[in-house]
Amino acid sequence: MSEDVHTAAAASDPSGAEGRWTDLPWLVNADPDRVLGLPASGARLMAAVYRASLDVHRDAPPWVRRQLLALDAARHGDRELSARIAAVPVEDAGTEPWQVLWSTGARSGPHFRMNPSGHTGGVGAVVTTFSDGRRVVVTGSKDRTVRVRDLETGRPVGGAMSDLNGRVWAVAAEVVDGRPWIVTAGDWAVLAWDLATCRQTGELPGINGEVWCLGTAVVQGRPCALASDDVSVRVWDLASGEQVGELTGHDDFLMAIDTLVIDDRPRAVGCMSGGKVWQWDLTTGQPVGEPLPGHDGEAWAVATAVVGGRAHAITAGHDAAVRVWDLVTGREVGRLVGHEGTVSAVVTAVIGGELRVVTGGSDGTVCLWEPASGRQIGRELVFPAPVHALTVIPEGSLVVGFGSDVAVLSLRAGPDPAGP
Repeated sequence: MSEDVHTAAAASDPSGAEGRWTDLPWLVNADPDRVLGLPASGARLMAAVYRASLDVHRDAPPWVRRQLLALDAARHGDRELSARIAAVPVEDAGTEPWQVLWSTGARSGPHFRMNPSGHTGGVGAVVTTFSDGRRVVVTGSKDRTVRVRDLETGRPVGGAMSDLNGRVWAVAAEVVDGRPWIVTAGDWAVLAWDLATCRQTGELPGINGEVWCLGTAVVQGRPCALASDDVSVRVWDLASGEQVGELTGHDDFLMAIDTLVIDDRPRAVGCMSGGKVWQWDLTTGQPVGEPLPGHDGEAWAVATAVVGGRAHAITAGHDAAVRVWDLVTGREVGRLVGHEGTVSAVVTAVIGGELRVVTGGSDGTVCLWEPASGRQIGRELVFPAPVHALTVIPEGSLVVGFGSDVAVLSLRAGPDPAGP
């Protein structure tokens, strides 16, 4: 950081050392040891925000500190402060492309309680859907609960779904007989819930172990769920609760699954424990073509999309690689490089009319990508805990599950946020 920035910050602080807590440019850019030496009796909120993720941003560059301070201000319930922090100028860094709308916070200090997530274990699944005329965020956690929040406000909607038999690894949304349903997968059970009442509608048969992932699709006019607790992948009719099919041909455990429609036929794409990527025709249950060579080690995440009129899959896993596949030719056509460690979440979104890929991983970062070129757009988002769950909505909002918390961010309007 240049001396000019420090000098300018000091000149803007006419109220003495304690007044520095209101000087956001100085707080973002100053050495943390200097900040921590300030008295904070009259600025307890800002001091609490600063210390919330200090273990992450203390040795980080100012642009990372700006991100985390904006996030932690939202976690403390002050959106206006969060927006002002995000607008602070940082040397050699542009404005952040994402703006925090709201976030929960698991920890609380002696004077200020963070906006609690309600979860006491890691959030491993997020999905958005509509309920009672509003869009909601549904989160599943290792604490054996599923919770629902209003997407716009972040406020809880109803109580927790808690009769889940074990940890929740995946959550999916579907409409059954005109009503919004949630399907949960975890230890020993795949359960269906009526979201309007938060009551179970049934347990899908045949599960006797851990279920790592979950997919939904409409097959021959019926809303169906897809999951596996062994080498078999079962397909259930959600309305009747009966198993109506099984996906065949593979001999590994299913780690991630997504569905799409190709040539008017529903298809599933699955990532396996051995790293291979399989395709199945959901009408017949038969594999489509040979499995893709996939990843070195377990493949943990998959998302599907249409790129240039052709069906593609984006997969990620333990080897930190994010691969883009042409599902028609069965060839790898791109690779997105930037994460350090396991990439456990991948989603696709159309932003400004262009396809984008969003990835999150154990390194606590979220990256935005242009898949056609493999270019990362802007700087990564940094979170104070590993990111294991992501989803996006068409309006441009991003939902991130990090640690035991959840945050909602919105892409700022304007030109492509390439950044430095």
